[in-house]
Amino acid sequence: MKVKAAAKKMLALGQVSGVFGVRGWVKVFSHTSPPSNILSYSPWHLGGDDGWEAFEVLEGQSHGKGLIVRLAGLQDRDQAANLVGRVIAVDRAQLPEPEAGEYYWTDLQGLRVQTTEGVELGRVDHLFETGANDVLVVQGDRERLVPYIWGEVIRSVDLEAGLMVVDWDPDF
Repeated sequence: MKVKAAAKKMLALGQVSGVFGVRGWVKVFSHTSPPSNILSYSPWHLGGDDGWEAFEVLEGQSHGKGLIVRLAGLQDRDQAANLVGRVIAVDRAQLPEPEAGEYYWTDLQGLRVQTTEGVELGRVDHLFETGANDVLVVQGDRERLVPYIWGEVIRSVDLEAGLMVVDWDPDF
């Protein structure tokens, strides 16, 4: 069943990376941490901008550096091969609500970023991990990399207002 991408807020959690065996199993590359967490979500939506097709996850397990998964409706290797390269996503509503003061990266993307003095820096384009702390990539008059350090740099997040306030030098 295809669902238009605009109908739901889809979050990419991985990708179908290959086929496994002859009975319709697929190899999966997971973006979740740990990778096996992707198996706790069902249904998966496979596809992209042109729409999503829902598949129930029947079973899955670690295999080498990745995962192998059996999805409902896939009976053979040819059916599984048609899914290789597709993004694996879930509806945002499938995720548990974060604790107070915690946010999913996807909820931060698109927020306006403003300094404590009211200077607009731009919008959060995306985030990435560095090991020490996460980093916001803010696109505005230029690209800025702002460390996501709660309390020290990140002063407030208001998802309803679409605003993040940071203690950051606009010249940096």
